[in-house]
Amino acid sequence: MRIVIQRVKRASVTVKGTCIGEIGKGLLLFIGIGREDTKAVIDKYIDKILKLRIFADEQEKTNLSLMDIQGEILAISQFTLYADCKKGNRPNFLQAAEPVKARELYLYFLEACKLKLGKMEAGEFGEDMQVELINDGPFTVILDDNTLEL
Repeated sequence: MRIVIQRVKRASVTVKGTCIGEIGKGLLLFIGIGREDTKAVIDKYIDKILKLRIFADEQEKTNLSLMDIQGEILAISQFTLYADCKKGNRPNFLQAAEPVKARELYLYFLEACKLKLGKMEAGEFGEDMQVELINDGPFTVILDDNTLEL
């Protein structure tokens, strides 16, 4: 799994000219599902995301989590996070999960987050999406096998 986390003041996603998801202060997540990912792996990522202390406290120190500030999440599926550009100029995506599995795990991610957070906004799996955001900081974190103990 690979997730790009952006701390945002606000973000939205549009599909075919219609806004289908919008949040205020919180996290915009770009989510790539890999071939080896499972629901257990996703649960560990969700736990980390909800507890990451990347929001400022009263002293402007990054000591608060999304849960602490009662922030929101906008999740966008993005298989291109698995782009392999080592050979040639055309990326391959062989390490990304097959679409059926990726969709199932992406939907699981959304439901599991919603259970813990209460509210969840999301893009539409497999669709061409336009994402707008106001990055707060900017503050961007990448979670993957190299940055998260599984």
